Amino acid sequence: MKWLDNCLLTLAVIGCIVWGLIGFFQFNLVSFIFGNGTWLTRVIYALVGLSGLYLISFFLRIRSSLED
Repeated sequence: MKWLDNCLLTLAVIGCIVWGLIGFFQFNLVSFIFGNGTWLTRVIYALVGLSGLYLISFFLRIRSSLED
């Protein structure tokens, strides 16, 4: 399970970097590499979004470990 956490955390960090590039420089790295609106771009965005949703569970894990 730890490998899944690490993979999804890596995807979320990549997503944060992409959003930072869009916000600061109006440069979309994913679209630059894989094309604008391609199925692969959509899959990457979907995976990053799902990893972000999964990582919400980190808050619950951290909270329960602090209460112990």
